[in-house]
Amino acid sequence: MIIANRLADGVVVFLDPGEKWDPSIDSGQLIDGDTEAERLLAVAKRHEAECRVVDPTLIEVEIQNGQPRPTAMREAIRAFGPTVRTDLTEV
Repeated sequence: MIIANRLADGVVVFLDPGEKWDPSIDSGQLIDGDTEAERLLAVAKRHEAECRVVDPTLIEVEIQNGQPRPTAMREAIRAFGPTVRTDLTEV
């Protein structure tokens, strides 16, 4: 799967099967094989050059309960949000 940040607002996004960017990991394209990974990473790098996204990166995911989940902690945090409770801050 390919993860990046949308340049307009910094939101974490995933390259979907239509080669568009979606904020839901469930919409991300599962990639099988090096050739397909290279092709899609080239698409993502082109989108980076067009200033749509920044730092497109190929990540490893596993399927748990039918849903993709990043295997690396950093990418899991990016995909699912902060590791601290945000409802405890006072404004």
